[in-house]
Amino acid sequence: MQQPIVIVGGGLAAGSAAKTLRQEGYDGPLTIIAAERREPYLRPPLSKEFLKGQEKEADLLVNPSGWYEKNDVDLRLGERAAQIIPGAHMLRLESEALVPYSKLLLATGAQPRALDVPGAQLEGVHSLRRLEDSLALREELAGGGRRVVIVGSGWIGLEVAAAAREYGNEVTVLGRHASVLRQLEGPLAEVFRRALESEGVQFRLPAHPVEFVAAADRECVAGTVLNTGERIGADLVLVAVGVEPDTALAEEARLRLRDGILTDASLRTSAEDIFAAGDVASSLQPRTGDHVRSEHWSNALNGGKVAAKAILGADAQLDIAPYFYTDQAGLSMEYSGFGQLVRGAHLVLRGRIDTPEAAKEGFVALWVRDGAVVGGMNVNTPRQQKAIKALIASRAPVDEARLRDPAVPLPELAGV
Repeated sequence: MQQPIVIVGGGLAAGSAAKTLRQEGYDGPLTIIAAERREPYLRPPLSKEFLKGQEKEADLLVNPSGWYEKNDVDLRLGERAAQIIPGAHMLRLESEALVPYSKLLLATGAQPRALDVPGAQLEGVHSLRRLEDSLALREELAGGGRRVVIVGSGWIGLEVAAAAREYGNEVTVLGRHASVLRQLEGPLAEVFRRALESEGVQFRLPAHPVEFVAAADRECVAGTVLNTGERIGADLVLVAVGVEPDTALAEEARLRLRDGILTDASLRTSAEDIFAAGDVASSLQPRTGDHVRSEHWSNALNGGKVAAKAILGADAQLDIAPYFYTDQAGLSMEYSGFGQLVRGAHLVLRGRIDTPEAAKEGFVALWVRDGAVVGGMNVNTPRQQKAIKALIASRAPVDEARLRDPAVPLPELAGV
């Protein structure tokens, strides 16, 4: 009998790993331990399409309904792993049940950061990580007419701000920095801010809450007091200030940690026969030599595949440039790139971004380091991303004059 493989997690990394294991010919015992009472599902749509009612719950599933049963996967929903016993190759659940493993994949994801301010536990103060969180937000936003405060000016915060405005709510975004989307260059971040402002979203930057104020007649949020002294009325607050990798199991088992579970490029951890993938893994990037933890869906998708192949003994490495997308305020963006190489790289623009109308017509931004493209994004020009990915993967020298010229097709430069 083949030795059992166990996966802990209920997201994209877990679901893609299980699928890859079966596709690669592993037909032995395969178990998924998932704390939520739902089959593994995608999280990016929770702040976008699903929140806006454009997708159904079935659209979020990593694998189609019935796939796990059909492929003889023991899917244990609503169960939590409590302890790894590496020496015994055993996993203990909160129910005290013991689950043996020959190989273990940790795909435990991340948890939203909380705010340590008075009133943070009031009714109406939300976070967004689970499907239930998105359902609760949608129910409160869908009727319109609410005063919504978003704490956090990153991708999640801005996506929810855009959705809340589409539903007809009054929206204010708070952030600790003078600009939004600190991952982007200043002018590119301003493209998104201006687009949201043109839709009626208001910004208070830099500003952060020091207290959430309760309504006079019940324990629900009615406003927030800012560090500037300003008080803003609020019927609903979303706290979107990032996440922390869920490393409790790994920490107790004394796996090496550094902003997540440290792994090599094949997603092996410091413990024999234990792997990690998705938001929780800080994996070695073959191209840069750095350990990087990525919270984007392509990392979970490809990480699950790589971990599965490595578990089966294949020489697989996670060496694909991270990718993510966003849709908000008339801007549909795709991004590919190595963040540590993009920082400080030379920005090359194809198209205009000086006004919201010009940006919505579409543009491409490319980052060049040492003569090669290390990152790129398209806005409202989706057919360009394949060429952008090819340019990044090729590491080939580029002619910046031709790269900047919209008349020169990107596929021609990328050789695709």
